[in-house]
Amino acid sequence: MMSSENTGWDRNQMAARAAEELEDGMYVNLGIGIPTLVANYVGDKDITLQSENGMLGMGPFPYEGEEDPDLINAGKQTITELPKTAYFDSATSFGMIRGGKIAAAILGAMEVAENGDLANWMIPGKLVKGMGGAMDLVAGVGRVIVVMDHQNKAGESKLLKACTLPLTGAGVVDRIITNLGVLDVAEGGLKIVELADGVTEEAMRAATEATIL
Repeated sequence: MMSSENTGWDRNQMAARAAEELEDGMYVNLGIGIPTLVANYVGDKDITLQSENGMLGMGPFPYEGEEDPDLINAGKQTITELPKTAYFDSATSFGMIRGGKIAAAILGAMEVAENGDLANWMIPGKLVKGMGGAMDLVAGVGRVIVVMDHQNKAGESKLLKACTLPLTGAGVVDRIITNLGVLDVAEGGLKIVELADGVTEEAMRAATEATIL
C-alpha cells in the first residue's frame, strides 16, 4: 500500500471496481482473497458465479448467524445459494473451465509481469497444499482480471518487468485492478486505464516496477 492510508481504494472498493467489468449473461469464476468480495457487488446484473469446487450460481456472503457450513466456495468461506444454483462434481466443474464455458476469472496474484505473466499459486519454501484451479482457469477462460494490492507489505511493486515466482500462466492477464487503479496489459508494457481516488499518475508510476506506457 502507499504510505497514505487514505489514498487509493480499499479491498471493498477494488472488488466493486472489478464487478464493473462484468456484463449480463456472463459466467464468472472468483478466486480466493479480494476476488471473493466481488459477489457482494454484482447487484442487479444477470451474472452467474462459478466456484471450482462444484457450484454454479453463488450468492453473496451470508449474514452473521445465517451461515451454512455445508455451503462453501473454493476458499472455504461460507456463501449463500440462489434459486438458480446448481451443484456438481469437480470433473464437471473443470470440464466447464477447460471447455471455455467460463467468460472470465477474477483472481488474486502475488506477482504480475508487464507481458501478462501471472504468479499466484506458491512462494518457494512456504507450505503449499496444492495449486488449486488457477492454472486451469487462466488457460481456459475468456478473460483474466487480477485484483491485488499494488505493492507488497515491504512496499515493493507486485507489477514487475518479469515474475520471480513460479508462473501460474504465461501471458494470460488482460486487466489488473489494484488499490492504485486499473491497468491493461498491452504491447510493450502496461497501460493506465483509470486512477483510484486521490492517486496521481506520478504516484502510480513510482509504485510500479513494470514498464508503464
